[in-house]
Amino acid sequence: MMETVFLGFIIFLGVTMFVCLYRAYAGPTAADRVVAIDVISTKIAVLIAFLAIQTGQESFIDVALVYAMMGFIATIAVSKYLEKGKLY
Repeated sequence: MMETVFLGFIIFLGVTMFVCLYRAYAGPTAADRVVAIDVISTKIAVLIAFLAIQTGQESFIDVALVYAMMGFIATIAVSKYLEKGKLY
């Protein structure tokens, strides 16, 4: 039963990732694109965490946390660049 719930949730995340991918491609502003890519990276981190639960590999949780931190730092860097035109 639990595997069915996880599979349904993974399929739901995959479908909504394609919606975010469309927004990243067709977003009217750069801010829309940055937010869409941030949402995609967060969903990928959640998928990695679900993979850790499914396989029982606890080290994948560390991978998901590092991936989420990298996505957050990249979002902050791109946002700062869009706002000020430089990163320093």
